[in-house]
Amino acid sequence: MTAIQVGGDRPYDVVVGRDLLGGLAGYLDGARQVAVVHAPPLTALAERTAATLSDAGLRPLLVAVPDAEKGKTVAVADHCWAELGRAGFTRTDAVVGLGGGAVTDLAGFVAACWLRGVRVVQVPTSLLGMVDAAVGGKTGVNTMAGKNLVGAFHPPAAVLCDLDTLATLGHEELVGGLAEVIKCGFIADEQILRLVEADPAAAADPASPVLRELVERAVAVKAEVVAGDLRESGRRIVLNYGHTLGHAIERHEGYRWRHGHAVSVGLVYAAALARRRGLIDAGTADRHAAVLSSVGLPTTYRPDAFDELLPAMRLDKKAQGDTLRFVLLSGPGEPTVVSDVSEPELRATYLEVCVPVEAS
Repeated sequence: MTAIQVGGDRPYDVVVGRDLLGGLAGYLDGARQVAVVHAPPLTALAERTAATLSDAGLRPLLVAVPDAEKGKTVAVADHCWAELGRAGFTRTDAVVGLGGGAVTDLAGFVAACWLRGVRVVQVPTSLLGMVDAAVGGKTGVNTMAGKNLVGAFHPPAAVLCDLDTLATLGHEELVGGLAEVIKCGFIADEQILRLVEADPAAAADPASPVLRELVERAVAVKAEVVAGDLRESGRRIVLNYGHTLGHAIERHEGYRWRHGHAVSVGLVYAAALARRRGLIDAGTADRHAAVLSSVGLPTTYRPDAFDELLPAMRLDKKAQGDTLRFVLLSGPGEPTVVSDVSEPELRATYLEVCVPVEAS
């Protein structure tokens, strides 16, 4: 296994390997009870995890929540807190988030708020969770106002990325996680792009050593960035590359689109905006669509949707007052924040990326 440390005031390890769940109890010293938050599709895995915790002398509490983004609501979080209250959870007890990025976001938020903060260990079972949601200490839920606008910064005690769990994913879900991996390639580690370009099929194969290297490299990128900026007051904002439009598409779709698929379109859009401004050349911009489409990710969206997407973009967490900020590239591995983008510029770029299909 590979351990990648995330530094900061509360350092922790992100462990990447196989057959890791048997060691989960080792990260829960001092706990008496452990809530395992999971979605119904992972009930069998949650029950095996509970048995492992029980064998270690801990008292597991299984807390089932709705799958995917349907589980990331204040109402579901309240249900979890009610379960912790009924079980008498104390400050020394712990929460485990077992599932995809939505479950780990929710579990972290539940732990951050219960008694003003109890320990959480994240066990992401999706590629998106491993390389993005479970790492970095950002937790939260969605509201009618937008995605992830309510939450807390709450670093986990550890993150266990058991690659064996990726075999349970459908192909589209696995591919969706590659958008966040590829994002890391553009903002920091070009070798990620080379690995995907050399063998797109291996990049989406759960048993492939290529995918393992991609996970480790993407985690290393995020660990390096968040170590010095837990609360996203500085450099951490670069991890939102592609997310301004991506989050707006998710909201517009009622979260029926996968996060990675929406971010994929957002990455292509951000690249086109940077090219329009002369920050990157056409080859770098075109590389975005090429590498994303090579693994089966979308690179365009409805051409008539801009007027509906713009208000959602203005609610983006990077916005400051009336100023809409974008993370763009000024070159490969050189993200920068731009805050003087006009609405006409945004619209023209959108229509460039989302070209209407002519009727045959």
